[in-house]
Amino acid sequence: SDGLDDWEKAADSWEELDKSEEEPAAAAPAAAGGPVALAEKAPAANKAAAAAAAAAAEESEEEEDEHESDEDEESEEESESGSESDEEDTSSEEETSSDDDSSEYSEDSEDARERRIEEAREKRLARLAAAREKADKSVLRSPICCILGHVDVGKTKILDNIRRTNVQDGEAGGITQQIGATFVPADAIEKRTQPLRGSRQFDMKLPGLLVIDTPGHESFTNLRARGSGLCDVAVLIVDLMHGLEQQTIESINMLKMRKTPFIIAVNKCDRLYNWKSVPDSPIRDAFKRQKEHVMKEFEDRSSQVFLQLNEQGLNVSLYWKNPDPRKFVNVVPTSAITGEGIPDLLQLMVKLTQSMMQDRLTLLNETQCTVLEVKTMEGLGTTVDVVLVNGTLREGDRIVVCGLGGPIVTRVKSLKTPQVMKEMRVKGALVEHKEVKAAIGVKIVAPNLESAVAGTSLFVVGPEDDEEELKETVMEDMADIFSKVDKSGEGVCVQASTLGSLEALLSFLDSDDVKIAVSGINIGPVHKRDVLRANVMNEKGYKKFAVILAFDVPVSREARDMAAEYNVKIFTADIIYHLFDQFTAYMKQIKSQEQEAARLDAVFPCILQVRNSWGR
Repeated sequence: SDGLDDWEKAADSWEELDKSEEEPAAAAPAAAGGPVALAEKAPAANKAAAAAAAAAAEESEEEEDEHESDEDEESEEESESGSESDEEDTSSEEETSSDDDSSEYSEDSEDARERRIEEAREKRLARLAAAREKADKSVLRSPICCILGHVDVGKTKILDNIRRTNVQDGEAGGITQQIGATFVPADAIEKRTQPLRGSRQFDMKLPGLLVIDTPGHESFTNLRARGSGLCDVAVLIVDLMHGLEQQTIESINMLKMRKTPFIIAVNKCDRLYNWKSVPDSPIRDAFKRQKEHVMKEFEDRSSQVFLQLNEQGLNVSLYWKNPDPRKFVNVVPTSAITGEGIPDLLQLMVKLTQSMMQDRLTLLNETQCTVLEVKTMEGLGTTVDVVLVNGTLREGDRIVVCGLGGPIVTRVKSLKTPQVMKEMRVKGALVEHKEVKAAIGVKIVAPNLESAVAGTSLFVVGPEDDEEELKETVMEDMADIFSKVDKSGEGVCVQASTLGSLEALLSFLDSDDVKIAVSGINIGPVHKRDVLRANVMNEKGYKKFAVILAFDVPVSREARDMAAEYNVKIFTADIIYHLFDQFTAYMKQIKSQEQEAARLDAVFPCILQVRNSWGR
């Protein structure tokens, strides 16, 4: 079937691919197991005997200590030399046995390793499927929500309005600002939707909503896990005054690609001429207060927006007129400034997720975690901000993270979240936790996280997990990315803020309309080493490719100075299309320069017209 049925089926298959940790193969490969075990037992027995002999010798020496000190020293030397000779014998035995074993093992070690990793992966997925079957369907986690839309449509304003729910009343337990996400608890949602429901009860099964802080489609591309989008539901914000814009269309395509259910908020209703507003009221109550010409303008503008959405292949309907939510996308008119329509938006998000996404939102014990951002903090070093979707994270957990140079295996030193604040403007110190449970945004402090990649999965190594299998799984995202780099070494260098945005940029550059070769990639700010890498194109004589395309990342001052010195161009932009426009203009400029330089040497074709002038 269509609509949400497809999303449910897709969600089931994603989750089977997606979740973490599985039972590894318990034993070492059979080929090497027997001889190695025997070889280890023999030297262990010899060492034990040598240690016992040395201990006995020492005791006898202590007893005779008062009378025969000289003899003592001699016997000590003898016992030491004896134990040393024993150890030499055992070490030589160990060496010979290990040499024999290594020659036996090397023949099929790679095949055995691959088999072991494959078995571990199958067991991990089987364990995950079993956990899903055993999970209590009535216990749901908070849905993860992203807010998408073009620049200046009111994404941040809507987020601020949602956050404000209990903060105005000075309640400490209202909206809690977490790392990378805002948690809106169930009681806050019930309180905010009270005017909409009147005296009717709201059957709230969710603990709340987890709204990703960073608005925009960048955060959506960032929230990705192996085989799926980690985002459960999205809110696409469209400006009633301007209709669909470039980033809006980009966001729609992304939502379709990831099969993510979404709601459309048509924002800026308060901009309609003569609009009478009552803060935080339901949108239908607001419509009843308006004059006829105001409603006429709304209908005209909204019908234009609906037509543009139809052109993008979407059936849309105002949510109270929606004949079938599986076939039509719900539209909620809102005003982020006055708060009108926000109760409708919150209630619709809750109702859709808890009624149509129950299987996807069932809380599991298996840990599922995604890295949102990698940040360097004073006094803490490099930390990662993560969203914990399922399971539990504990201090001291051994974790596996995707790194630019390979998998990073490290141990969690501490888990931090901000204080529960009475006001969002007040910045408090971070609070430490021994353990945190899903769904939550949390900062992980751990060593060796400098090259961690934002937008990838994070795995916790459990007692039944094979660390090698997790390391291989966590790097699969990067393997997809590196396959898009030109092996010949001719092309531009590309930098982006996260793995998701890098993937989006590489896909764009590889599309048929663009076709720009890429020779090198990196994630994070542009530094001097990146300029040196791009300068290789100058040395090879490909001046036009001595370019860095920096998407949504800062450029250090030293890098800019060095780029000017080495004649390397750095183009920066927050929107992919702007980067393409800048690079295309640069290529035209280079081409015209080359033509000008070759004007005296080369003969360019031209159109001539011979005029009939010989008769004069």
